Amino acid sequence: MSTAGRAAPAHLGALYPFLYAQPAATVDAFTAELVVSTKGKLREAALLRAQVLTEQGEALAACARELAVALDTGGRLFAFGNGGSATDAQACADLFAAPPDGYGAPPLAAYALSADVAVLSALANDVGVEAVFARQVAAHARPGDVAVGFSTSGNSPNLVAAFDRARRCGMVTVGFSGGGGGRLAEPGAVDHLFVVRSPSVHRIQEAQTTACHVLWELTVAELGVVGADSRPRAAQGVFADDRNTGAACADR
Repeated sequence: MSTAGRAAPAHLGALYPFLYAQPAATVDAFTAELVVSTKGKLREAALLRAQVLTEQGEALAACARELAVALDTGGRLFAFGNGGSATDAQACADLFAAPPDGYGAPPLAAYALSADVAVLSALANDVGVEAVFARQVAAHARPGDVAVGFSTSGNSPNLVAAFDRARRCGMVTVGFSGGGGGRLAEPGAVDHLFVVRSPSVHRIQEAQTTACHVLWELTVAELGVVGADSRPRAAQGVFADDRNTGAACADR
């Protein structure tokens, strides 16, 4: 029996009146359209992920080799992004810092600059939104660290500013962008750029998540598991292995 043919439970009827107030045929057509749409989006997402990995596989491997060297010699990874990309940055940092079971991967020093609300709001209020990541890079980073930025357009001013600061600091810079790459695709903007060529923000972020996971897998494959127990785990908002050398970056 279709949804429209049943009596609506009070709580569901209030939440979804459009389902229970329509004739059964209308609801069934709506459900069928929803299934077709979902399947189409899943196919699109799978094809886009495969395209990104096929076209940029060698570039991901080259980036992973450089990240492995940086992280194996005391470098730390700082990830950042805005909105949905902030959650992608947090997921990236968590993946490197607290890898899932079964991979035999070492935990690496990795932090999300978008995770500390107090720092973000203070910088946004006192200095300006464009400085929320660059100021943190200047304060905490040192040469040999890694900066990873996520954007669906590649045009976010605070990402561009952060990468500019990271380059002057001597960090390895890695960008994930969408569409045509935006300002991050300009010569010299970042060392490694991975562009998901799609107009859909949703598909871009899905493919970026996959590309980042592959980058992590390639990086830990380069590292192996040697020294896994000695590597620090990241704590949100805590930079426990700082050596108070960030001022050098602020002056560059």
